[in-house]
Amino acid sequence: MISALALDSQGTLFVSQELPDCMGKILRLEADGRGTEVLTGLSKPDGQVMFRDGLVTGQEGGALPVLWLRDDHSETLFEADSVEGVATDGHLLYAIEDRPQGRLLRYGPDTRQLRVLREGLDEGEGVAVCPDGRLFYTEKAKGWVKQWQPAGQDPLVVESLNTPGFVVCTKDGVWITEDATHGTRLLLLDPSGHLQVILQHLRAPQAIVPFDSGRYLLAEQGRNRILEIFRLPNGS
Repeated sequence: MISALALDSQGTLFVSQELPDCMGKILRLEADGRGTEVLTGLSKPDGQVMFRDGLVTGQEGGALPVLWLRDDHSETLFEADSVEGVATDGHLLYAIEDRPQGRLLRYGPDTRQLRVLREGLDEGEGVAVCPDGRLFYTEKAKGWVKQWQPAGQDPLVVESLNTPGFVVCTKDGVWITEDATHGTRLLLLDPSGHLQVILQHLRAPQAIVPFDSGRYLLAEQGRNRILEIFRLPNGS
């Protein structure tokens, strides 16, 4: 039940095991593939991001806290309902709720203020902040990706997708995974606006994270594995 991935500045990989009813856990993967438990007793931990020398994780299992793990100690940042995706711009945290009538949230750790950016979302799964400040989010039940606008009227960026899940923004563009059990894809919306199919015939792909120049890690939950994706020398 691998779901979310996060890499710290030392290259350590944190992996969430998306199990329900307080059976979920976060593992730290060693170079030889062994996993060490760093946080347990979670309910469907899903969505992770490194933040201020710690790891922030949401829980999709209901109205539960978003937690911040630092120096082997966890603290509650805020509570929300069925948090799937989390992201940060380095200063603020963003979260999205995977439920009918879900919300897109922004949390300021310094002020401890939680603000609702959007509500009434239909199973929001992914949220991503770009280096230039653009904010994207997915609604799985609607099959689309939108870009949040401070003044409202969020424009559609991509539509007619098969249950879009995680979304990540890097210099290569906006990465999107389709969270279904059969025949799904890893997509890249490149800087020119062209939607590329990078991988297909996946089973429940989840988080994708960059870990080196031109290299990415992808969690494929339906096959219980992590894939490494990289560009060939010819740029393909």
